[in-house]
Amino acid sequence: MRVAVYPGSFDPVTFGHLDILERATLIFDKVVMAVLENPGKAPLFTTEERVELIRAAVAEHPRLDHIEVGTFSGLTVDYARQSGATAIVRGLRAVSDFENEFQMALMNRRLAPQVHTVFLMTAFSNVFVSSSLIKEVCRYGGRVDDFVPPVCAAAMRRKFGIEQSAGGG
Repeated sequence: MRVAVYPGSFDPVTFGHLDILERATLIFDKVVMAVLENPGKAPLFTTEERVELIRAAVAEHPRLDHIEVGTFSGLTVDYARQSGATAIVRGLRAVSDFENEFQMALMNRRLAPQVHTVFLMTAFSNVFVSSSLIKEVCRYGGRVDDFVPPVCAAAMRRKFGIEQSAGGG
């Protein structure tokens, strides 16, 4: 069985993340979407909330039936080995993402030569989408429903104390 880990903060999960996930499931038999627990950052959602949002978003997505959602802290390659994965999936939006991702891939290869990094480009419609940008737009009352699953849009509005309908604002 070909297993891959798709790590990230997913704060929140976006349609860009789901696009990468969907394409990874075409390549691998199982994909573990791994939520990073990083105590050095202050995410909008707790680790548990992010896991639940991912599960809810995936449940609404018909082509994502052979994934798991997990959490980890520490090195991604260690989590990949513990998960039985032979690959780490990373999404790229633009050339600017590549430099940092390339450095991480080389270090991961040095630490765990048996775990390969696979880069997937996001769909053109998601090139400018990032979780941080989406949170900023939502924080100021902007409409984010075209960029994140409905469950995530509603959860962000609740966190920011914004009362609006799913199509509003």
